[in-house]
Amino acid sequence: MHKKVLTIAGATASGKSALAIKLAKDFKGEIISGDSIQVYRGLDIGSGKIKKEEMEGVVHHLIDIKDPKESYSVYDFQKMGRLLIDAIERRGHLPIICGGTGLYIKALIYDYDFKEEKDFNNYEDIDDVSLHAMLKEVDPISAIKIHPHNRRRVLRALNYFEKNGSPISSNKTEKALYDALILALDMERSELYAKIDQRVDNMVKDGLLSEVEGLLKSGIAFNDQAMKGIGYREFEAYFKNEQSLEEVIQKIKSDSHNFAKRQYTWLRHQLPIEWIDIKTDYELIKERVRKWLDE
Repeated sequence: MHKKVLTIAGATASGKSALAIKLAKDFKGEIISGDSIQVYRGLDIGSGKIKKEEMEGVVHHLIDIKDPKESYSVYDFQKMGRLLIDAIERRGHLPIICGGTGLYIKALIYDYDFKEEKDFNNYEDIDDVSLHAMLKEVDPISAIKIHPHNRRRVLRALNYFEKNGSPISSNKTEKALYDALILALDMERSELYAKIDQRVDNMVKDGLLSEVEGLLKSGIAFNDQAMKGIGYREFEAYFKNEQSLEEVIQKIKSDSHNFAKRQYTWLRHQLPIEWIDIKTDYELIKERVRKWLDE
């Protein structure tokens, strides 16, 4: 009998956290964050990190567990997430994954074998374009899907090929390790983009610029993994005097729109999802979860 794992997915700013907290309170749940930036201490505003008071007493895991100079990979998340699922279940609680990093969710729920990354080859002396050309040679399907300047994903695909002798694009292992119900929030794109823009404006009001200045003063650099997330990386042009603050804010909004679009595309093609319209009555969602738990 597979362990039950509830997953709340969806695009950035779609309202995942609020729904996950409601369900956690109704079904004795603990939340495992599937976000790749909220793991970092000190990156609070730009990552949209949930505040203590917003948690409403619900236990949250994998938030504020890394220093910004440390790396964090899908392998780390998979390893820690599975240990947490076991521990939460032993406590008689329901594990709830909440996050927008689709690959993290898939790697956790399915039988994906990511070999330990301590021998990860970073190809430091090879530029992005040449690296992408290398990927094209061994895994043309991934090369089409991955942008040449998305160095992290190119490196992951290359390393996967080196360790497994087969392309990551051919990893069709779809064996679920858990009885997972994956719910994803959906809404009109125009409505979502308006929510994203409002959220970015609120981040700026809350002191996003000061947060980035503080991180830089503490020795964190834009080439550190923690600073590569949307809401942080765009400030590099501002600190190089190449863009005004207004231009940076606009860039964060536009990058967030594109990211949301990619999240939806990925989720639609990669996971067996039950889509929920944002306007759906909460009682209906609750009923769906209850029915699944009783199966």
